[in-house]
Amino acid sequence: MPNTFADKLEVAARSIAGLKGAVVAYSGGVDSTLLLAVALRALGPTRVVAAMGVSPSLAPTEHIEGLRLARSMGATVIEVPTHEMDDPQYSANPPNRCYHCKRHLFTTLQGVATEYGFEAVLEGSNKDDDSDYRPGRRSISELGIRSPLLEANMSKADVRAALKSLGLPVWSKPAQACLASRIPYGQALTPERLGRIGRAESRLRALGFQQLRVRDWEELAVVEVAPEELEHLFARETRLAVVAALKEEGYRRVTLDPEGYRMGSLNEALNLV
Repeated sequence: MPNTFADKLEVAARSIAGLKGAVVAYSGGVDSTLLLAVALRALGPTRVVAAMGVSPSLAPTEHIEGLRLARSMGATVIEVPTHEMDDPQYSANPPNRCYHCKRHLFTTLQGVATEYGFEAVLEGSNKDDDSDYRPGRRSISELGIRSPLLEANMSKADVRAALKSLGLPVWSKPAQACLASRIPYGQALTPERLGRIGRAESRLRALGFQQLRVRDWEELAVVEVAPEELEHLFARETRLAVVAALKEEGYRRVTLDPEGYRMGSLNEALNLV
């Protein structure tokens, strides 16, 4: 079993190299960027397409920056509109929302692969993704989508180390998730609500925060930032600016979470035992 990130990277590249071609599910995040880099190295740019799913749950800044990065890597990038918002099984925001979202996305990408004459769709899960509630993994398994980084036993630390070794600037990028993850389960997802979250988070990033979430409880916004950024958040001037910005976006009340950001905090209300 490979031990170093470089060994694991080689395992992932070999697992892709035998394909006639592949569509990479690309978001511009850490994992999908490494997967795209590996696929380009293993297959060459003419046999790889980076497909970015576009919907209201994709933050505008992630969309723009992701396109720019993939193109700078020499990849063919296509934007693929997805229509999960039209599915009430998704828009009702049940705990297995991600299952329906991923099923829409990867069914669409399988169609893209067929159009290009490619045999595989690849996605960027790593072994650490099993540490949180991930119903989307079931749809990936059901549809036969390949996860080369997971197959190579790469952790998130391995992924970041590999990106750094390749000189790709996103190696230190904070973890991201779709905007729908900011809304508590059972509360309906709407384009308007997702758009407000995207604008709100953009405004807070402009105040200097790197890792943040604006959890949307309709009239209430709960702000999470990385533990090392809590002192900045609770400084009087910053605190007032955060509250003012979110109220201008339509929230009537704003709460600053003293525990700070943690992955999947809205999953804490679920009984996952």
